[in-house]
Amino acid sequence: MFENVAGLPLDLPHPARKALIAAGIDWHDERVAEAHVTHALMLAPEALATRIGAYKFYFYRHRLQEALPHAFSVLEMAARRLQLPHDWRAVRADQAAFDQIEPWPRLFLQALIAYGYCLARLGRLEEGRAALVKAMELDGGDKLGAGRLIAVIDRGGADADED
Repeated sequence: MFENVAGLPLDLPHPARKALIAAGIDWHDERVAEAHVTHALMLAPEALATRIGAYKFYFYRHRLQEALPHAFSVLEMAARRLQLPHDWRAVRADQAAFDQIEPWPRLFLQALIAYGYCLARLGRLEEGRAALVKAMELDGGDKLGAGRLIAVIDRGGADADED
């Protein structure tokens, strides 16, 4: 389950892997599941799978303030792996294969979109929109859908189908 996420090799110590699996098993009990996620983070704070697992836990629990730093951590990990500038605002489309379905550039874009989405939902609209615009700029065909999220922000949060 954690050996590979979208083609990415994941270095995850066995105890941290067990903690993330336990979080999934105990999903119904938020307190217990969160304790497992916290334990996994303590055991392997620099492991990609741990950060993705923590982001997903908090995101799906609608705890976006807590999901935000994990999205940013994944973004930083992908940037380091791709040897991109530390500041996502300085990343250019020609610095990685963003137009391909390559695992690390795709992860960078997904993390940037997750980061922007969390910021926007937390009321930090300008920052969130900037991250989403950058993701759309890098993802030339907008295959990952940042443009749709920008449109929601521009409509003041209303879905296109709403009156």
